[in-house]
Amino acid sequence: MTLHKFYVAIYQINYAPQKKMIQITTRIFSDDLNDALEFKYKKKTHIGTEKESPEDVVLLKKYLADKFTIKVDGQFKPMNFLSKEVENNVLICYLNIKDISKVKNIEVQNSIITEIYSEQQNIIQSKLNGEKDSLLLTSEKTNGMLK
Repeated sequence: MTLHKFYVAIYQINYAPQKKMIQITTRIFSDDLNDALEFKYKKKTHIGTEKESPEDVVLLKKYLADKFTIKVDGQFKPMNFLSKEVENNVLICYLNIKDISKVKNIEVQNSIITEIYSEQQNIIQSKLNGEKDSLLLTSEKTNGMLK
């Protein structure tokens, strides 16, 4: 395992109008995520390792749904968890929201890992209607608006 001294995760949110879909990619350090899952659910998990169990993945999905939410034009939209992969010590998750015919703005609430590392930074990058935008969410500021 690679040790790191900074706490950051990157999220890409893109609107694909031709597919009527919002596509989301997360990049989170696996060790931090496992620490957060253990803190929240009082159970040791092994996400992104050879010891990963189906129960670990259930907890991961539950944690993401609880700590990372999206409202499209003021309406809460649940995300579909599609798949995940591991690159070095980073867990990459692929999610989407279907049946989105248009987007004016997206409100993001993201408190992933902030409950255990107050210095955690969740960087949200987006491309909506051809425009790029970004947010920096922290333990002090867990939500923001993308336009």
